[in-house]
Amino acid sequence: MSEKVLRKSLAVLPMGTVMKLTSLSSRQIRYYDDQGLVHSKRTSGNRRLYSLENVDQILEIHNYLVEGMTIAQVKRVFEKQRRRKALHDSNQSLSDEDVREYLKDDILKAGRLYDDSDLKQQGKYLK
Repeated sequence: MSEKVLRKSLAVLPMGTVMKLTSLSSRQIRYYDDQGLVHSKRTSGNRRLYSLENVDQILEIHNYLVEGMTIAQVKRVFEKQRRRKALHDSNQSLSDEDVREYLKDDILKAGRLYDDSDLKQQGKYLK
């Protein structure tokens, strides 16, 4: 792991600092953590510590919610990102189906016109 990546992943920021960096309440940040969208570390006194990576994730989550996405939709986006990263890290080749799915996700993310249920109802999957 590179030094830069290692530094960004170190959980050293307490809740108060994260609140100032994100302009969010502690309740919002804890909610994202409790929903499994952000993974904070705990001190021996059970206080949460966040990394710079976590701060980026928190801001991304908040932006998605402001744009009108639900927590469930945000979880799906993060899961797809995690799978995409895992595939990239393992250097596996993508199937045509994977490529279509990623392309569809990118188009939806860029347009923010429909969610998955809208597309299923209208039968407009990219195939």
